[in-house]
Amino acid sequence: MKTYRAAIIGLGRMGSTIDAEVVDYPPFILPYSIAGACKAIPRIDLVAGADILPEKRKAFGEKWGVQALYGDYLEMLEKEKPDLVAICTKGELHAPMTVRVAQAGVPMIFCEKAMACSLAEADQARDAVRKAGSRFLTGVLRRWHSRYQDARRRIAAGDIGKPVAAVHFAHTNLLHGHVHSIDTLLYLLGDPKAISVWGELRPRDLRFENGRLGKDPDAVFNLELEGGLEASTVPVGGWDFEVLGTEGAVRVANNGTHVFVRKKLPYSARFQPAMDVLAPPPPGEKSATVRMLEDLLDAHEQGRPTLGDIDVTHHVTEILFAIAECHRLGVPRITLPIAQRDVYIFHV
Repeated sequence: MKTYRAAIIGLGRMGSTIDAEVVDYPPFILPYSIAGACKAIPRIDLVAGADILPEKRKAFGEKWGVQALYGDYLEMLEKEKPDLVAICTKGELHAPMTVRVAQAGVPMIFCEKAMACSLAEADQARDAVRKAGSRFLTGVLRRWHSRYQDARRRIAAGDIGKPVAAVHFAHTNLLHGHVHSIDTLLYLLGDPKAISVWGELRPRDLRFENGRLGKDPDAVFNLELEGGLEASTVPVGGWDFEVLGTEGAVRVANNGTHVFVRKKLPYSARFQPAMDVLAPPPPGEKSATVRMLEDLLDAHEQGRPTLGDIDVTHHVTEILFAIAECHRLGVPRITLPIAQRDVYIFHV
């Protein structure tokens, strides 16, 4: 069995410590952190970490038994020559670090979401990853969660007839939250492309200053998708997703804890009562983070894209900024691609 050298940039929450925050939270199977997932995968050898804060380096080394710790991630790349790098820093650093990691020849890259704070940065990151030929994905973990994967299989198999629309239920912000909602809606529908976008930021009187926002705003949206599909968000709920088709509906409820299926009644527009079609996760089921990193390894070995590759990630990012651009310009809809690439939204 071939093993791969992994290194993490940013030794805080997602890089190292988030597991302690989600213990006994049913939607999340541990390990959730990147370091924890690396340790759970025999093909990965976690060899190095980088963080500008010495106390985080110390805590990371003690927790995970890693000796090669750096204040400068570029020095780490040069000396350690990792096969896989996980970028778990603040959002403003995601795109610039993706560029530098790709340019360093790293064949496998994980980058925390969102991938960029502007479309210009997203373009640069996409182009660098493509040029390097690196396999890439981001932390939109529902793609690798067993409940969402089961729902997608049911939809693709025609269990609800022809899909018509998909809805997300939760109040959340644009880059940090709706990167998940939009990615998941597209995933459940089979990853169609968005044609046009309506969006509104909250508060409704929010204004950009010289094309910039200093804080990630709340948002709502409606997407026109290929194949006559629509996807929307409703700003209330507990992170449910529902796909409605001509013969029924599938709902992934309670942030991925349950999958409900409703079938259309004969000779009626009404649906049967919802039926929970999945039992709780069996003991030993892999976490979404483990599944995600295994997909990255398999994509590298098989020469294929990951389940959430750079082009999928870039398209979701363009949709996010189309929502902001619709609000900024005060227009009914924005057609993709967007002409203005320099609008900047700070994201932690």
